[in-house]
Amino acid sequence: MMATKSVLLLLLCLNVVLFLVNAAPSTCPADNLGSKCDESDDWKGEFFPGIPKIKYEGPTTNNPLAFKWYNPEEKILGKKMKDWMRFSVAFWHTFRGTGGDPFGAPTKFWPWEDGTNSLAMAKRRMRANFEFIEKLGVDLWCFHDRDIAPEGKTLEESNKNLDEVVALAKELQGTKIHPLWGTAQLFVHPRFMHGAATSSELGVYAYSAAQVKKAMEVTHYLGGENYVFWGGREGYQTLLNTDMGRELDHLARFLEAAATYKKKIGFNGTLLIEPKPQEPTKHQYDWDAATTANFLRKYGLIDEFKLNIECNHATLSGHSCHHELETARLNGLLGNIDANTGDPQVGWDTDQFLTDVAESTMVMLSVIRNGGLAPGGFNFDAKLRRESTDVEDLFIAHITGMDALARGLRNAAKLIEDGSLAELVRKRYQSFDTEVGAKIEAGKADFEYLEKKAMEWGEPKVPSAKQELAEMIFQSAM
Repeated sequence: MMATKSVLLLLLCLNVVLFLVNAAPSTCPADNLGSKCDESDDWKGEFFPGIPKIKYEGPTTNNPLAFKWYNPEEKILGKKMKDWMRFSVAFWHTFRGTGGDPFGAPTKFWPWEDGTNSLAMAKRRMRANFEFIEKLGVDLWCFHDRDIAPEGKTLEESNKNLDEVVALAKELQGTKIHPLWGTAQLFVHPRFMHGAATSSELGVYAYSAAQVKKAMEVTHYLGGENYVFWGGREGYQTLLNTDMGRELDHLARFLEAAATYKKKIGFNGTLLIEPKPQEPTKHQYDWDAATTANFLRKYGLIDEFKLNIECNHATLSGHSCHHELETARLNGLLGNIDANTGDPQVGWDTDQFLTDVAESTMVMLSVIRNGGLAPGGFNFDAKLRRESTDVEDLFIAHITGMDALARGLRNAAKLIEDGSLAELVRKRYQSFDTEVGAKIEAGKADFEYLEKKAMEWGEPKVPSAKQELAEMIFQSAM
């Protein structure tokens, strides 16, 4: 009798459990996707189970899923850290990066992926994107059109696919999140093998214009603050069979049309061009910040565009990131920063997360001198190393990059508040803080006048620049 009661009680408990399971909302953890979840575009499972919202715990924490230096609400030099940084998540590396390289197959197989590039899969990735953004604690993201939505058999079908995914993104954004910028991917498809706006084929030029038009529209619809034009891949590998002058003219007309269309649709965002050396061309209009600025001036576009500076590209062009940022800033063109770094011994875009504190400090000195980056910001055009394959690695990489730049901001603020480095620089140029120096800087000192002064003064005495002292002061802030 007791055995019968026990069996009946067990069956009753099982029925209660089954009822509760059936009554509960459908959620599928990312590490246990079932066919029922796969079939639904509205799947609302947790993509990063066990990962909490990332919080600031200070420099002494041993928690890899916490910020050590980035405290978003803390004020540095009168501005909140989050407003100095304006961090954003780059959709393509974070959710479309495979870990593949020219010598190895993909290594990233995220648990929510089903191996397809379907619309349902695109929507699932978009849901993963916004869960990641929310847990990381940022409110900006960046995208390429073809990375967030699959390309169709026709331009019309591609646009329809994009509209469907963008509608979901708009819903998931709510009122707190929006794109830092959007862009068109004009390099993967074979049609772009000769370039896009620099293609020798008229049909490709027109197709590129149509794709940029659509990408600009959806960026505007999503509340994006900027629109980026990727360079480099729209350039020239050889000059033997290329009309470089004609391609430059075509590109200028393309960018001119983009600036006109931006105004027509009421998009108030900034148009950005990214200097992009050796990807994969060697003769191009956008080798570095100076070359790109010269291109914009030549074609009367200098007031329509700013620059998106990528630190890894600075390395490839033979410069430091600080050099590129200062070149852009001094020309009034610093608009946005790709927060990554590369290996100076590797002649390719390795897109590593920026972790060097000294480099981060130099970057933030430029940002402070620029008064900030808004409406631009920092986007993590960086990817996990091939051998990092855990979902939590996505968070750890972003936390490390955000902490490095936050630490750089703190160091830069120390240098500015201390004033020793600025005073050293002032003293170095103090000979110009005179009547003659003022005439030179005002453009009122001609060669005859300067010759007279040189003869009057005799052999100049040249003082030490105190380079080692400057380095000592800089390192003391680390």
